[in-house]
Amino acid sequence: MTESNRQWRLARRPQGISQADDFEFVADGDMPGEPAKGQIIVNNRAFLCAPTIRNWMDPPGNSLYPSIGIGEVILGPASGVVVASAHPRFSPGDRVATISSWQDYAVVTPEESMTRVLPEGHSLLEAVGVFGLNSLTGYFGIRDIGAIQPGESVLVSGAAGSAGSVAAQVAKHGGCRVVGIAGGAEKCRWLLEDCGLDAAIDYRREDVRERIAALFPDGINVFFDNVGGETLQSAVDHMAPFGRIVLCGQIASYNAGESPEGPRNMMRLIYGGIRMQGFLVGHFEARFDEALRDLTAWERSGQLRHREDVREGFVNLPDAFNALFDGSNRGTLIVTSGE
Repeated sequence: MTESNRQWRLARRPQGISQADDFEFVADGDMPGEPAKGQIIVNNRAFLCAPTIRNWMDPPGNSLYPSIGIGEVILGPASGVVVASAHPRFSPGDRVATISSWQDYAVVTPEESMTRVLPEGHSLLEAVGVFGLNSLTGYFGIRDIGAIQPGESVLVSGAAGSAGSVAAQVAKHGGCRVVGIAGGAEKCRWLLEDCGLDAAIDYRREDVRERIAALFPDGINVFFDNVGGETLQSAVDHMAPFGRIVLCGQIASYNAGESPEGPRNMMRLIYGGIRMQGFLVGHFEARFDEALRDLTAWERSGQLRHREDVREGFVNLPDAFNALFDGSNRGTLIVTSGE
């Protein structure tokens, strides 16, 4: 280990989109000591900018997700190399993906942080990119929670994002007709030409509700939602009987400072026998190997398209993170340590 440990800490709780003053950069933070029994120390090399990190910056009170304390290092998924271990399943030199924090060196308890050793042939970037938690989220969300069946009609919001694009393509592999919602002509073109979706809705220049009605005359069988808000409402209003709504994210409200609203016409869900269910990728941790086998086979054979927006430099983490919310990122947003 080097003698310095750069860190990004939470200086204050963001109001809306995070600002520079919400973070504190520490150039020489405390180095971890020897790991306690069952712990490892990871040298983080690549950091995944995941939208849910913004939720973790909010005050405590919602016991279903963590709250980063003021002055604490920002939590976040990362990949890196084990430099010290007091855990029987991990050894120094192992390349791992984990829930870590925005610092060069972090103490990790594997059983609490979805830590896994990377398969042979998977790079550190791929471990937080095409084979990372976002892709696993899309895989299990559409297959297990969405319970897709061949011939069904599927709608995915945030379809050009890392979880949404995988969910959409897995649905195509499952024999479904798939429509994606994304922002901008370039993202919609990518969904159609590269990912092979059947149609795309550009929410920036099209009326989403009208396009859903036109594209789903018989209703939506499965809606994979990353956005919430009016997009979710429009989908609810066009669900087919016994349809399934997969609640993956609510990015439209992450910076709103208040809890997102649910659908306004719950009786439609009742009379339609429609199921709406949230989930976390950690619910499927025991089956990660299964998903990774499929995702690897599809990606290596060209049947799964994925885009990674890689930004270099640990010092750029907060600025890069906000690209998730202004739509300027192009694919899974990753920041490398710069070393």
